[in-house]
Amino acid sequence: MDCAKIGQLIFQLRTEKGLTQKQVADQLNISNKTVSKWECGSGCPDVSLWEALANVLGADILKLLQGELDPNQPDAGKIDNIRFYVCSSCGNILTSTGKAEIACCGRRLSPMSPEPEYQNPAISVEETDMDYYVTVQHEMCKEHYISFVAYVYNDRIWFQRLYPEQNPAFHIPAARGKGNLYLYCIKDGLFKYPHLLSRAK
Repeated sequence: MDCAKIGQLIFQLRTEKGLTQKQVADQLNISNKTVSKWECGSGCPDVSLWEALANVLGADILKLLQGELDPNQPDAGKIDNIRFYVCSSCGNILTSTGKAEIACCGRRLSPMSPEPEYQNPAISVEETDMDYYVTVQHEMCKEHYISFVAYVYNDRIWFQRLYPEQNPAFHIPAARGKGNLYLYCIKDGLFKYPHLLSRAK
């Protein structure tokens, strides 16, 4: 464990948060001299303090232990590169538009890859004056249902949650351009429908 690198990172994160050594120390119930000692590289935090320290500094514990943040490449902003993540523990849904380290409930998440298109549930798309009405042929029981739908087009994402016993149908607001529809089934994974609006009848 490199105490000098860890100390530099603690100093960087503390100053980014606009916190004094005393404010950090008070939240950890330790002396500010202890925080100063860490930042000078003269010692490392006790194992019992790592989780609380990470929370105070808003950092990942593993990155603190390594003493480096290893930043991601800048997001080029291409919405077409969207990635979906679902936490298997709490069901949280997260997205990124580039390579990112995503974690939830203490677990690192991997981006989901859409299933092969031939496995996609059948859908029908009906155009109305105001929007598109999409119906999916899929069961909606507690053990097997579509959890969310997302429509990605231009520089926008339209998102809607679905629940068991609900009809597998939804309205997508009228949009310019042909976007991609994503459906996520809790049992079968992620499905992608390219150029959705071309299916409208």
